[in-house]
Amino acid sequence: MKARDLIILFALAALWGASFLFMRVSAPVLGPVMLIELRVALAALALLVYLVLTGQRMRILHKWKPYLILGAVNAALPFCLIATAELHVSASLAAILNATTPLFTALVAWGWAKDAFTLKKSIGLLMGIIGVAILVGWDVGGGSAQELLLSVGCSLLAALCYGIAGVFSAKYFKGEKPLDMAVGQQLAAALVLLPFSLFAWPHQVPGADVVFSVLVLAVVCTAFAYLLYFGLIQNVGAVKTLSVTFLVPVFGIIWGALFLGEAMTVGGVIGLVIILLSVALVTNVPLPFRKANPAVTRSKM
Repeated sequence: MKARDLIILFALAALWGASFLFMRVSAPVLGPVMLIELRVALAALALLVYLVLTGQRMRILHKWKPYLILGAVNAALPFCLIATAELHVSASLAAILNATTPLFTALVAWGWAKDAFTLKKSIGLLMGIIGVAILVGWDVGGGSAQELLLSVGCSLLAALCYGIAGVFSAKYFKGEKPLDMAVGQQLAAALVLLPFSLFAWPHQVPGADVVFSVLVLAVVCTAFAYLLYFGLIQNVGAVKTLSVTFLVPVFGIIWGALFLGEAMTVGGVIGLVIILLSVALVTNVPLPFRKANPAVTRSKM
């Protein structure tokens, strides 16, 4: 991987890691549904502006039903679940749990697409479960046990949604332009959430910090990050791009510590290491500078 691509990879991980920070700031004020409606709608608007400025054409209406499903399962639902989880847990914990996405993708691919589930993948999945158990069993949040379990459940369900969406998109969106998929997904997610957001108005006027967080979350961490993501796939391939999975929770921890004062416990570090090792076993994803194995699923936030 060239130095330029490596810089883009770290930038993408930093942006996606920061998304957990901005959701942690905004969700308690706006509520999960309204926050995510603003996130996907503004992201879609930013991507549409980009299409206009670059003179590109969008083609999504021919698959409007699959796009609605993709928008719901790959954006609207998992984003809302993560925002709900961050009402009670730290941004760093939510980022770590999101790293289990490739584990769920492998499970869905095995059950839906009949992909082989090898002994190596089975060991990796077991390690992932152990890593999550260590996180849940350690004092990582300060809230009640019920709130912690609910939040962890929401985070893992979001990762499952990403896994389902990954297999679904591979089956129904072959040959589609990545940028079309990005725009179509965000537009569809905004449409799916619109009727729910009408009944989810915040109970207080958001402050400048919340407004700033929403704008950066939508325009930078979603719209711009997708442009980096798809550009990286075109330059180095999906396999090496998947290594971003290992970097996102690290940046989530860094941003949480720097800007929210979140402390990383010993249990959190142990859980993170075990989960990332399990992901490495399940996906066989290489480091950015190593030779890649083409048979690997992809993950995204």
